[in-house]
Parts: sequence; C-alpha cells; structure tokens
Amino acid sequence: MTGFPLKIVTPDGLEFDGIAESLTVRTVTGDMGIMAKHVDCVVPLGMGEATVVIDGQRRRAACIGGMVSVINGSVNLVPTTFEWADEIDVARAEASEKRAQAILASKSATDTEVKLAKARLKRALVRKNVRR
Repeated sequence: MTGFPLKIVTPDGLEFDGIAESLTVRTVTGDMGIMAKHVDCVVPLGMGEATVVIDGQRRRAACIGGMVSVINGSVNLVPTTFEWADEIDVARAEASEKRAQAILASKSATDTEVKLAKARLKRALVRKNVRR
C-alpha cells in the first residue's frame, strides 16, 4: 500500500514522524480517513479515537482537539492531546471520570464547573474506550 509522510506533534513534543499507510481521526463533524494522494485540507479535530496504519500494523490512540492538515501529500496531525493506546493510564482516566461525575451530580456546581466536568468526563471516556 502506498504511504504518505505523517507528523504527529502535540504541545508536549513529537509523537510520530514517518510514513503511514492510513490515518483515521475524529473531526468536529465526524470521522475522517486519510490515505496517500488525499486532497489538500485543514480540518479541526474533535474528541475521539485516532487510528494509524504503519507498516501494516494498526495503532490506536486517544486524540483530542487541535487540527489535521493535508498539504501536498504530507499530513500533519496537531492535536491538543494524543496518547497511544498502550500508554494510556486507565486508573488515571477512571479517577478523572469519577471526579467529573461527582461535580455533575452536585447541586451546587456552577455552570463553568459543569461545563469543565462534562469535557473532563468525555476525555476520560475516550481514553478508556481507546485502551480497551
């Protein structure tokens, strides 16, 4: 299968720089698949699973926020958060989920606290789902 150059860069640094055969990411409007010779575009990312096929091997990751661009055949994935499935700390995700649920169950939580808790809950669920 024909490959394409892929760079995955987060605020924490370079996660991947090499040739990929395909990339699937969750955008704000749904899932997007990218293969070699994809049309040029820049798309904002949502929260969800990213799947990268490298040397015939499928790798999954939690990918949250940021953008993906395809320019002249090169793909740059620039998420706010990117964690390969085998690096996800499930206990940390579960603790975050419990904290978020406690805030959402609270009658005294402010609108801002509820909004942040909903986002925390969604991130935790994405991480746990990808880790399975």
